[in-house]
Amino acid sequence: MKNLSRYSGAFIVLIVLQLIIFNNIEFSGYVNPYVYVMFILILPFSIPSWFLLLLAFFTGLVIDLFSGTLGVHAFATVMAGFVRPLILTLNITSEVNDPDMSPSLYRNGLRWFLFYTVTVVFVHHLSLFLVEIFTFSNFLHTMVRVLLSTAVTTFFIMLFDFIRQRR
Repeated sequence: MKNLSRYSGAFIVLIVLQLIIFNNIEFSGYVNPYVYVMFILILPFSIPSWFLLLLAFFTGLVIDLFSGTLGVHAFATVMAGFVRPLILTLNITSEVNDPDMSPSLYRNGLRWFLFYTVTVVFVHHLSLFLVEIFTFSNFLHTMVRVLLSTAVTTFFIMLFDFIRQRR
């Protein structure tokens, strides 16, 4: 029950932060931070894949409903949820003693968490921006958006994880 309230609280805080603050940040059309992806990143290692995909879809759907986008975020978060187990198996270390714990900067180390975060956020942003633009005509512009937004989003996720662990 404690974990349910902790993850529900994280979900609500990240969605509210995204909708109130981060949806209003846009720098020259290149940087759009989407910190709500952190909810998918901090779920426990042992979460079943079907439940992870369901939570990812629900998270994206909530953002879509409040942002006026038609399934773009739902698709991108499902893609992030889909690649997360693969990234975890590629990046798993012996430091994971308890499968019920969630990935974090403190438990897994900076290098591990940074690789994990950058990879999942990159997949999310690539999916999001490619579906949003739905053409390869401005592929270079889209890739610059993906890379810059991934960097800024990763910075905020690392900062929030640092703050989360301090509490």
